[in-house]
Amino acid sequence: MSTSSPEAVKKLLENMQTDLRSLSMECKKKFPPVKEAAESGIVKIKTIAARNTDILAALKENSSEVVQPFLMGCGTKEPKITQLCLAAIQRLMSHEVVSEAAAGNIINMLWQLMENGLEELKLLQTVLVLLTTNTVVHDEVLSKAIVLCFRLHFTKDNITNNTAAATVRQVVTVVFERMVAEDERFKGIVEQPPPVQGNTNRRSVSTLRPSAKDAYMLFQDLCQLVNADAPYWLVGMTEMTRTFGLELLESVLNDFPGVFLQHQEFSFLLKERVCPLVIKLFSPNIKFRQGSSSAASPAPVEKPYFPICMRLLRVVSVLIKHFYSLLVTECEIFLSLLVKFLDGEKPQWLRAVAVESVHRLCVQPHLLRSFCQSYDMKQHSTKVFRDIVNALGSFIQSLFIVPNAGNAAAVSAPAAGSGSGAQGTAQGGQGTGGSSGALTTQAAFEYRGTWIPLMTVSVQGSAKATYLEMLDKVEPPSIPEGYAMSVAFSALLDLVRGITSMIERELAAEEEAAAEFRENHPDQEWKPQPGAHLVWEEMVNACWCGLLAALSLLLDASTDETATENILKAELTMASLCGRLGLVTPRDAFITAICKASLPPHYALTVLSSNAANLSSKAYSIQGQSVQIISPSSESHQQVVAVGQPLTAQPQGTVVLTAKNIQCMRTLLNLAHCHGAVLGTSWQLVLATLQHLVWILGLKPGVGGALKPGRAVEGPSTVLTTAVMTDLPVISNILSRLFESSQYLDDVSLHHLINALCSLSLEAMEMAYGNNKEPSLFAVAKLLETGLVNMDRIEILWRPLTGHLLEVCQHPNSRMREWGAEALTALIKAGLAYKHDPPLAQNQRLQLLLLNPLKELSNVLHADIRQKQLECVLQILQSHGDSLGPGWPLVLGVIGAIRNDQGESLIRTAFQCLQLVVTDFLPTMPCTCLQIVVDVAGSFGLQNQELNISLTSIGLLWNISDYFFQRGEAIIQELEREEEALQKQAQEKGETLNRPFHPAPPFDCLWLCLYAKLGELCVDPRPAVRKSAGQTLFSTIAAHGTLLQQPTWHIVVWKVLFQLLDCVRTSSTTADKEKIESGGGNILIHHSRDTAEKQWAETWVLTLAGVARIFNTRRYLLQQLGDFFEAWEVLLNHIQSAALSKNNEVSLAALKSFQEILQIVTPVKDSDKAGDALAAMGVPPVLIDPLSASGPGRPLVRSDSLVERLTRYNGAELQAPPPGEESALEDSALWWSAWNTWYRTGTDSTRPPSGPTEKLAFIPSQPFLTALIQIFPALYQHIKANFSMEDLKKLGVILHGAVSVPISSDASPFILPSYTEAVLTSLQEAVLTALDVLQKAICVGPENLQVMYPAIFEQLLLFVEFSCKPPQYGRMETKHVANAKYNQAEWVALNYVPFAERSLEVVVDLYHKTACHKAVISEKVLQNIIKALRMPLGLKYACPSESTWKLAVSSLLKVLSIGLPVARQHASSGKFDTMWPELANAFEDFLFTKSTPPDNLSIQEFQKNEAVDVEVVQLISTEILPFANFIPKDFVGQIMAMLNKGSIHSQSPSFTEAEIDVRMREEFSKVCFETLLQFSFSNKVSTPQEGYISRMALSVLLKRSQDVLRRYVEDERLSGRCPLPRQQVTEIIFVLKAISTLMDSLKKTHPENVDGNTWAQVIALYPTLVECITCSSSEVSSALKEALGPFKDFMQPPVSKVQNGES
Repeated sequence: MSTSSPEAVKKLLENMQTDLRSLSMECKKKFPPVKEAAESGIVKIKTIAARNTDILAALKENSSEVVQPFLMGCGTKEPKITQLCLAAIQRLMSHEVVSEAAAGNIINMLWQLMENGLEELKLLQTVLVLLTTNTVVHDEVLSKAIVLCFRLHFTKDNITNNTAAATVRQVVTVVFERMVAEDERFKGIVEQPPPVQGNTNRRSVSTLRPSAKDAYMLFQDLCQLVNADAPYWLVGMTEMTRTFGLELLESVLNDFPGVFLQHQEFSFLLKERVCPLVIKLFSPNIKFRQGSSSAASPAPVEKPYFPICMRLLRVVSVLIKHFYSLLVTECEIFLSLLVKFLDGEKPQWLRAVAVESVHRLCVQPHLLRSFCQSYDMKQHSTKVFRDIVNALGSFIQSLFIVPNAGNAAAVSAPAAGSGSGAQGTAQGGQGTGGSSGALTTQAAFEYRGTWIPLMTVSVQGSAKATYLEMLDKVEPPSIPEGYAMSVAFSALLDLVRGITSMIERELAAEEEAAAEFRENHPDQEWKPQPGAHLVWEEMVNACWCGLLAALSLLLDASTDETATENILKAELTMASLCGRLGLVTPRDAFITAICKASLPPHYALTVLSSNAANLSSKAYSIQGQSVQIISPSSESHQQVVAVGQPLTAQPQGTVVLTAKNIQCMRTLLNLAHCHGAVLGTSWQLVLATLQHLVWILGLKPGVGGALKPGRAVEGPSTVLTTAVMTDLPVISNILSRLFESSQYLDDVSLHHLINALCSLSLEAMEMAYGNNKEPSLFAVAKLLETGLVNMDRIEILWRPLTGHLLEVCQHPNSRMREWGAEALTALIKAGLAYKHDPPLAQNQRLQLLLLNPLKELSNVLHADIRQKQLECVLQILQSHGDSLGPGWPLVLGVIGAIRNDQGESLIRTAFQCLQLVVTDFLPTMPCTCLQIVVDVAGSFGLQNQELNISLTSIGLLWNISDYFFQRGEAIIQELEREEEALQKQAQEKGETLNRPFHPAPPFDCLWLCLYAKLGELCVDPRPAVRKSAGQTLFSTIAAHGTLLQQPTWHIVVWKVLFQLLDCVRTSSTTADKEKIESGGGNILIHHSRDTAEKQWAETWVLTLAGVARIFNTRRYLLQQLGDFFEAWEVLLNHIQSAALSKNNEVSLAALKSFQEILQIVTPVKDSDKAGDALAAMGVPPVLIDPLSASGPGRPLVRSDSLVERLTRYNGAELQAPPPGEESALEDSALWWSAWNTWYRTGTDSTRPPSGPTEKLAFIPSQPFLTALIQIFPALYQHIKANFSMEDLKKLGVILHGAVSVPISSDASPFILPSYTEAVLTSLQEAVLTALDVLQKAICVGPENLQVMYPAIFEQLLLFVEFSCKPPQYGRMETKHVANAKYNQAEWVALNYVPFAERSLEVVVDLYHKTACHKAVISEKVLQNIIKALRMPLGLKYACPSESTWKLAVSSLLKVLSIGLPVARQHASSGKFDTMWPELANAFEDFLFTKSTPPDNLSIQEFQKNEAVDVEVVQLISTEILPFANFIPKDFVGQIMAMLNKGSIHSQSPSFTEAEIDVRMREEFSKVCFETLLQFSFSNKVSTPQEGYISRMALSVLLKRSQDVLRRYVEDERLSGRCPLPRQQVTEIIFVLKAISTLMDSLKKTHPENVDGNTWAQVIALYPTLVECITCSSSEVSSALKEALGPFKDFMQPPVSKVQNGES
């Protein structure tokens, strides 16, 4: 019930009235005034109650009056009354109805009672109630109340004293609580901070609020009192003790730190008053040194006083704990003092209390952190934190160094307590330290004879002090032995625990924050606050040396398992913390300590000693503290549990292990187990140590790498006690668990672990070199174990792990090597068997990773390792063959890793594996691996150890190709899926897909690889392999090529076929020409294959034929390739180089291939038309048959048509090439390319050798040339559209060359007909056919083709010339065939006459058809024909064959009969101008030949020949002269002159008379003259042109007449009486008649038609005519008369002539 509720108020009123009544009753007799006051009080209360609603407030207002009666009652000093009054007053107080004034009165009254020594306890109670129930008491009143309590504390009565002490404590608390409450009330109000005050602190009080002011005054006076100064405020104090003052100060500081921290005034007090006070009070302790206080010393030093010292330390603890931030400098002093109190010279109790204080600090890690921040991390400050830790360490060391540290009268130690001196004392004091104590079971430390028991001082983590709490003791207590050590030990452990747990908590929080940050901002990088890390690192750096020194010493000295456990745990947590903070040196130092403790003392282990050297070489001298890292004492009293051999290269004695070693080993295992993640490089230390321990304990690796106790007989020196025997399985289990726990390490740590194991293993390998001692397999076994447990993330450690094991596999020590291989294969098998997530089938990279080392083993040269490897492959095939999936490539790689130096047995084993794969596993492996199967099979084909394996593997390739064919669709689907995935990956990475034959679809790539492999085998050095591979290659392409997609053919062509052709060509051309002796044993080699060159020639023929056949049968496919043209070019190039090779077998085969690829027409839609294609081309089949052994070019038609099959595989309709322009263009380009090849081949093969030939010159054979020329007609069909003059010329060169090639005499009987037969050879036949094809084409071809006629003529005419002038082949000497004896002559020229004559016939025939063509006209073909015929015509009887000139002349006549009309027609164009003189010469040469007829020519023959001459003249008269006006006058002149010559008889007189008649060719002369005359009657002149021609004829006639007349006159004169021959007379009469006719004509002719020249000639005749008058013949006379008559008209020339001159 609250004091203000109506019921409570009512009750209060009743009680007060009751009290007043009782008072008046008591005082009725003795103290009437009191009674009256009481009664008036009753009235007062009643009136208050009646008048006011808020009764309590009214009461309070009037409280002075209400209280008055009771105060008077107390004044009576009557105990009973006093008690009643005090009770009543307390009741009022408790209802808070006492005003300030009333309170003052009450206190005054109480003071009087106190001075009178009355009711002391009741007084204290009343003060307490007054001060606790309300806050009305302030200032002087308050101080009076407090003083009152103090005074009561110092009475004689013990009870009162104690009660008063408690009250004082409570009152002091109340004062400060009020202040706190007041602050709380004013919290929201911000006040101006007062200006900072100087030293005059009394003035500064004015700024405080009332309660604060009270507290301030109180605290200030407490300081004054402790300092033994007069108080300012607590007026009336009579006495005070320092201990009580210090206790009060401590309680205020401890309970109200906030007051001091918030108010400057109070902080000021702390700084200015409390700290100096404490420092001053400490001075006796600082100066005092134990042992220097002997009575003899003259200046007595004040001895430390335990109660004060102890209380001061408590105050210091509080100051440090709460006000550290305010008193940084002061705390530095306090802490330094604390550290000093631990010195050995201080009294035991002081050291004990100091250690307890330090312990108190050690359990406050946050405080320690502050020290570190404020001192250690500041530049010029004392390293306080480090000093504290080091002091603890030194303290512990000093306890060991000073024997019997429990006695104050101990041996005095040197002041500095430095290491060497201290150790000296230890040795000296060994006797006194009861070493007997070591045998007791009590927990203790024992070091070099000093035995210190260990007691439990406090629960871990709390610093429960014993001596700091002895507030009642005045004398220093005696400290039991081992107490200080135990506290220091606890402090150390708590320090480690506190620091590590604090830092780890903060680290964890930071990691959590980091994780959260990453979750929310995945794109940004988390940056931790660097400050925190710096502090943590500084803390660790500051304390680790001291800690390590102390802990190592304690560990060494500890005889108690629990203590050892604690020490190890501390070292372990420190190591782990350093690891987490990345402080490598301290981490390694702690780990080294644990490691050293695990091994026997002085055990030589390089890893540790090098690390320890860094530490022990320097004694950490810190601010005069010497912290020495003490080396272990060898004479420790430990139970020996094992004796074994050290692991060293050189055999040594034995070593012992103690129980503590085993315990340390367990800690080490624990460290590795739980903190593996932070060990980093220290794994080296840990594992090296474990390896040695395992070796000493004789554990050996078993299956899976777990260590089992070895056989007991391992070595004579290994002795294990039963204690350790039971432990061994546990240890081996923990060891395995340690490596099992590696599965919880993060990746980086795991790598450190693996690296450490690897370097251990390397050391073991080093050690095992060069001796056959059992090697240490610890590292290898543990690598295996680690691998096995980390299967789930095997990827990250696989490379270093297996990389190292592979090195082990190459070790010369067989046991080592065997274990390496064992571990490696076990890991691989385990990896494959493990249920990975995702499963291996879906994690290709992982599977490859797992199998990769298996592949790497192929590089190891030791046969035992390769054997293990192949066994492993076999096991893998048997257990996981079906699920190897993406691992196939590597497995196959291993099978295929054969080398020629491995010997047959390994190759055979591997080949068996391959056969197993091909027979059983092709369907189960991913199709992407089929390619590798092909490669591997290929590599077995290429090895040269075993020919049979090579041939069998070619068979395997054929089987594989069949498998591809059967499973085609499935393979395609799978490969395409795979391809898409790869493509996607490649795109994401922005790379291009990189696989062989890339752009081709994957299934096709498979075929391509197969083809490529076979291609490689096709150029194997062994002919048997080449042949087998070649047949297989072309068979597979033929059988399964339809499966390939169109673009793939591109690659087949380029990368497979052409590459093969290239290689074969190169090899063939460079092959050895040496004869191979019989192939060993009984094998005979045929002479056509007895050199490498000949064997290669066979390969070349096979290959070229195969490729050509593919081009033929797959033409429609290939043509749709973009670069079919280039391919065609290359193929042609190959054909060309083969054709030009100096090997008849190859060159002829090349042409066969050429023919084969040319017999193709543009793809025909329906297969049935293919056969008629040739006929369509107009090629006589005869040409092709002799060579096309493979049958005509009918394509192979499969049962299901090609297009269907392709469509089925491509899923897209295959386009037949459009009939449009493009394919035609494309085609023509191809044919042109073929033409160029043909041309080059022809040119090169028919080009005669330059220079004087030797016998070695290679001359192409006739079958070759024939085949070559026979190709042209077929080829021409395709190129005729654009066949140009250029090309025609090229063709001509080749035809000419081919015809010119001689034959070797040994072949001539087979090729040449006997000389007498006029038959063409097949080559000549072919040449003519070629030209025939051409001219036919031109004939039906378009206009523009006809330009070529002249060239054809030209070519044919060249051949015509062969009749008289056989061609020369270079400078080669050839014999005429008739003179050749088969065994002598090297080369025989052919008989060219039949050929030339056939050519001539062709010419005539052709001219017949083409005379009118423009080209023929403009290119002067007629002239050329005439020119060509001039030779045989001119030679006439001198021709090699008589038939020749006869044919020539008949041809000439035929040609002219056609050509002359044309010539006349075009006379004006001048195109024939040059022909005429040529023709004239031809006539001249023939009619007046220089060659004499043979003697045996019969008269009939002669007459026949003359008839021919006559025929020629008739031609002149019918075809030439009638058209004289269209013909150049020179020519007509020449003709006239010729006729003239012909008609004059001028034969030699050597003939007999009878013969003369015939031989004179009278008939011929006559015809000539007739013709001549006929053309001189030119009276039908209508044009000047005609006139011109007649002038020509005239001039000739006149000249002829002149000659005849002259000769006649001459002859007549000579003959005298004899009559002249009949012909001559006839002739002269003829001439005279002609002259007269001429004169008539001249008369009629227009004068302008007759030029002066003619006149001159006519007039010149006159004298000659006159000469003839004397002739005797009457016939002549009459004719003469007629001739002379007309001359009279010309006696005077017309005048006009002179005037006009010539027109």
